Amino acid sequence: MRRADRLFQIIQILRRSSRPVTAAALADELEISKRTVYRDIADLMGQRVPIEGEAGLGYLLSPGYEMPPLMLTPEEIEAVVLGAQWVAGRADKALANAARDVVAKITAIVPGHLRPFILEPSVGAKPLLQEAEEENIDLPMLRAAIREGRKLRLRYRSDAGAESTRIVWPVILGYSDTSRILVAWCELRQGFRHFRTERIIEADMLDENYGLRPGELRRRWSAWREAELQQLGRAR
Repeated sequence: MRRADRLFQIIQILRRSSRPVTAAALADELEISKRTVYRDIADLMGQRVPIEGEAGLGYLLSPGYEMPPLMLTPEEIEAVVLGAQWVAGRADKALANAARDVVAKITAIVPGHLRPFILEPSVGAKPLLQEAEEENIDLPMLRAAIREGRKLRLRYRSDAGAESTRIVWPVILGYSDTSRILVAWCELRQGFRHFRTERIIEADMLDENYGLRPGELRRRWSAWREAELQQLGRAR
């Protein structure tokens, strides 16, 4: 890897992390020595890149640092194309169109020598052989409720066919090859639950917010999920 590419990659690694990244972690990802990492970090600081931290503690990139957004490597381009292919073939119409639009925008902006990585990528998403079950709800509305921190009223049908009405705090809308799952805190059950979207008979976004700080519900769900995984591991 050229030194200029390595310096750029260090910045990229720091950009994607919200916690200090140690020299050992940087060295491991870039397959270089910690000594080289220390030298590169010093060079970046000398170029006024706002990196904070020190050896032994790790390094952080100041949130306000700006880089040209489309200085993409071939691997990054193919990662975007692969993700867009998957979304276009499996998500609802709004997200599928958004995925195609992203690829079109990148194609129009990247330098000519990078366009073959978009038009003729070396990667591809597996074609979907089984259609997802039909849904009767507004998936963009569910995503809007998640972004805005709004409660939802769901009319839901269980696997056994029993119907119930729930007030939930939506966390995330999960996508798989043939199904979608809404993860939410259920006021009725006082816990996190998974709702298959094809079993949601009706969904309404309420005017009421659930009243937590931004990101707090996601953090609680992450902690719950981690506890569930640990319990599953012990059971095995």
